[in-house]
Amino acid sequence: MAVAKTEAQTSGEWDGKAFTAGLGRGFAGALIFALPMFMTMEMWELGFYMDRWRLLLLLIVNVPLLILLSDRVGFEQTSTWRDASRDAAIAFAIGIVSSVAILLAVGVLKAGQPVYEIVGKIALQAVPASIGALLGRSQLNGDESAKGDEGDPVQEGPADYSGEMFLMALGALFLGLNVAPTEEMILLSFKMSPWHVLCVIVISLAVMHGFVYAVSFKGGHEIGDKVPAWHIVVRFTLPGYVIALLVSAFCLWIFERFSGTSASAILPAVVVLGLPCSIGAAAARLIL
Repeated sequence: MAVAKTEAQTSGEWDGKAFTAGLGRGFAGALIFALPMFMTMEMWELGFYMDRWRLLLLLIVNVPLLILLSDRVGFEQTSTWRDASRDAAIAFAIGIVSSVAILLAVGVLKAGQPVYEIVGKIALQAVPASIGALLGRSQLNGDESAKGDEGDPVQEGPADYSGEMFLMALGALFLGLNVAPTEEMILLSFKMSPWHVLCVIVISLAVMHGFVYAVSFKGGHEIGDKVPAWHIVVRFTLPGYVIALLVSAFCLWIFERFSGTSASAILPAVVVLGLPCSIGAAAARLIL
């Protein structure tokens, strides 16, 4: 669990001002990170016809992801799983409220629609919005108390190897959710030859490795003089890409993109979506 705390939290006092600011950043994060999905027609349609068991599974999977993420970048510094679970519940609530507000504003939700359709659309959009609500604290935190001496955000604690893999999975899922519902993923898979598939795989691996481990971005892993390059590739890049592909397959299956698709087209579709998922996986370690 994260161990860094404010003085008020150490003394057991609840910092209402910081919590309110965290809520504001949560709503801002939900809107910024989930707005593309709020404006995507396929997401509206999925909320209507998507199999309810798959939607329920997506909601269930989202809960532990939010808890683990809130432990790292919740609305307040957390020291117990109870605190992290509370922040996750708040993020989910923000996701629901944000979804209702935006979908009403753009006319996707209207009076007279079946409850089945309304609930489905809100529940589906609440998943990326809730993740965005928690990411809002990481990216929009302007509290001086949460910054170090040089103005950089204080890290809640170094992530171990499993933590690195979790962040990669979360980044892949979040970016994958943006494009997985679109018809273009399947259309591209039909247009691609085996050489195209191989080319996308190579590009995905190169981008993942260069984006995080070869380029000296803040938060990245620089390769030391005594560490062979193959060690970084085997330990981080390849497992990260496998995670991105698994998340890609999960997103396509959840959104029923495999329905009516031949087995020969499934692999290209997974690889195509694996490109943005791999970028999301690589970027997650830098921004969280």
